[in-house]
Parts: sequence; C-alpha cells; structure tokens
Amino acid sequence: MQTKDSTISRQQKYLHELIERYTKRTKTSKQLTQTYRPVLADIRASEGFSLPFKELFYPIVAQRSLGSRIWDVDGNEYIDIMMGLGVNLFGHNPPFIKKALEEQLEKGIQIGPQSEFAGEVAELICKLTGMERVAFSNTGTEAVMTAIRLARSAKNRNKIALFSGSYHGHFDGTLVKAKTIDGNLQIVPIAPGIPPSVVEDVLVLEYGNPQSLDAIAAHQQELAAVLVVPVQTTRPDLQPKTFLHQLRQLTQESGIALIFDEMVTGFRIHPGGAQAWFGVEADLATYGKIVGGGMPIGIIAGKAAYMDGIDGGMWNYGDTSYPQAKTTFFAGTFCKHPLTMAAARAVLKHLKTQGSTLQEQLNQRTSQFVEALNNCFAENALPIRMANFGSLFGLASSGSSAPSENSTSSQSIELLRYHLLERGVYLLRAGGYLSTAHTDADLDYIVQAIKDSAEQLRNAGLLPPISPNLPH
Repeated sequence: MQTKDSTISRQQKYLHELIERYTKRTKTSKQLTQTYRPVLADIRASEGFSLPFKELFYPIVAQRSLGSRIWDVDGNEYIDIMMGLGVNLFGHNPPFIKKALEEQLEKGIQIGPQSEFAGEVAELICKLTGMERVAFSNTGTEAVMTAIRLARSAKNRNKIALFSGSYHGHFDGTLVKAKTIDGNLQIVPIAPGIPPSVVEDVLVLEYGNPQSLDAIAAHQQELAAVLVVPVQTTRPDLQPKTFLHQLRQLTQESGIALIFDEMVTGFRIHPGGAQAWFGVEADLATYGKIVGGGMPIGIIAGKAAYMDGIDGGMWNYGDTSYPQAKTTFFAGTFCKHPLTMAAARAVLKHLKTQGSTLQEQLNQRTSQFVEALNNCFAENALPIRMANFGSLFGLASSGSSAPSENSTSSQSIELLRYHLLERGVYLLRAGGYLSTAHTDADLDYIVQAIKDSAEQLRNAGLLPPISPNLPH
C-alpha cells in the first residue's frame, strides 16, 4: 500500500516528465512567447495563469492550416477543435473562400469607395435571417455596441438588461456582473478601468429564471433593450426555449427592444440562427465569426425601425423622398472591407446553396461525438460531462450557474488539455467546435486520446482509481 508521501512524489515526478516532454515538443512556441513578451502585451499568453503549470503556459504558435488540421512552428500536427473560436464552420482554408479572397486581392483593396459586394452580402443576410436591414462593422464588440446605441436612440431610454454568464464583447457598457456585497446583490464592473458609472444603466439578471421576467417588467419604463445570448458558450446545455418566448412577448408588450447576440449561434445551429431554431423574432441581432469566412466582421441586422438610425431610412431617386428617420452616430474606417465582403459573399452563397442540410448533419454528428465523449468520461471516472448546441460543445453546467473555475472537473480538464495537446489535439479549455471538415477518424482519434491520457494520469496517481461498479 502506498503512503500519501509516495503518491505525491509519484505525481510530482510524472508532472516533471510531462513538462519536459511537452516543452521539448513545442520549444519554438515557448521561445517565441518568451522572446516577444517584453514588447507584445497578449492576454492569450497569460489568461488563466496557473503557477503549477507555469512552464507549460504559452500559446501554441501556428504556422499553417488546412481542413481540420493546424501545424505549429515546430512542425507538430494537430486536429483542431478550437476552429478559430467558432469561426471556421467549413474547416481551415476551404477552397471556395480561398478562391474569393484571391480574386479580390487581384482586384485590390479599395478602402473609402463603396465595396463592390456590400449590397449583395446585406441582401443574402436578410434572406437567410429574415431581417429587414443590415449594417457592417469589424468586430462583434462593435456590432453589439451599435445595436445597443440604436435601441437607446429609438426608445429614448438608457437602461439595458443582460444576463449573467453572457459575453457581449469588451466595451465598457456590458462589462458588468452581479455580485453579493455585505449580503446585498449589487451590479459592479468586472475589471479595473471600467467606470463604476456604467452600472447605472445596466440590469444583470439570471438567464432562464422566470424571476428575471418579473424584474424586466418592473423596470419596463426605463429599459431600452434586453440583450441575450440565446445559448451561452459556458452553458451549452441551458437552452430555455419557453423563457425566450416569454421574454419576446414581454418585451413586445412593454415596448422594449429584444437584441439577440448571435455571434456564435448565427448560421451555426440553422441558416436563420437561433431565432429560427427557437422560433423567436428579435428586433435586432448581431452576427460575426462564421459569416466572415475567417476575415474580421461584425454585423448589425434588424427591423427597419431600428436600423434606419444608421442612415435615416429608405428613400428613392427621382421623387421628393429623403432620409427622415432620426440617426445616431456610426462609423469605422474598415467597415465593409473588400476582402471581408468577398469572403462573406462566398460563405453566404455556400450556405444558401447547401440549405439547412449542412447544419442538420453537423449538429447530429456533434451530438454523437459528445455522447461518445461522455461515455469515455464515465468509463474512465473523469468528473466531466459535456453538452452541445449544434456544433458547439462544452462543459455541462450544474444547476443555474456555470462550472466553477476551481472545481475538480476544471483541474482534470487542465491536465487533460496538455495531454491532448501533446497527442496532437488542439482544443479550448473546456470544449470546442466541430466543422464540416472533421472526419470520423478525427473524432475517433480524439476519444482514444482521452482514454490514453486518462490511463496515464491514473497510473501517475493524478486521477482516482476506477470503481469496480463502473463500466469498462
């Protein structure tokens, strides 16, 4: 029987060997991170820093990519399930997007004049989503910021409501959270440098909780908009269809704009996004990621009553019409960038041609993959359970809150993550995305890599032994 000290010694020896193997395999990524740290301020190189994993803590530096694979600067090959944080629905460098970009590069990058494909891209978005009008920005943050400004302008109100666990970009106006201070629930900024005054105009509620609807009703005279991520990446198993329908009814009756943040769900779960999936018609929606085909993009779409705040609304040549709607401020040098518009046009035409079959098949494959993952976790006594919403998958939450950063499952995932990277599986900390480029062989390899990693961790005393009551 092993003593506690001998178990700790075995664990430390194993971690030392893992660090040595991993850093040798990815030595150039580590060298580049260290070399440029003095000049490159990079959240990707420090976010979630953990002292026990300090020597492993550096981003993999990619050199090239194709299909479901990426290759790093040391020549290591990975099956990629991060997929550009949800961008690459068709895998890396798909031929139809590459062709569109090459053709546009031959024609030049004209900034200033109207982009040749801007109108066609807007029309394709309207046809797929059912929205009336579209405007373009460069990022999701800008798109959400603009949608909120349009709602506030249209409603002549300042306060907005959003939900805990949702992420709407990195501008001050949504970087708030609910926190219990001295026994009282208060709204506070999430980080230093965000003015405390921003909380005055934001209500933070619990997503999916009927009491949140009561809070919205109580503030209906103040609220310009309710901002919602229909399925949060941190809680993919929380898919409250009934709540969303009730929210839509309440906001309509109260004259509050309903904004769907569909950066992740847009064009992924269905050609019409989460609105089509849940049968809810928002007043405004924001899109990005997939539709840009790898190029930076943010899209604001919605009903003309709101979108007319960009340009004054519809008018015609040859008569007495003119832009009559009240406008707010909107600008951006690189909005409607020619390369972005060319890539988006190619993506939207591809989605239109494929129809909903593309998403249906990918959704089904992801559900089957997540089932295989959960069976693997159970068989290996790993305290992890995954859930998916379409081709997005991640940790299943317990109750109404997101998984704890300090939970046993988070620690297990951190150890697994480095093992999987060592075995050539590139992933998010707690989940990822499937693309149409992933093969059955890719997915089988990932499941086997998890099994092999769990066995090694268990042999090193870093995972508990499998109970004889568990299936093998």
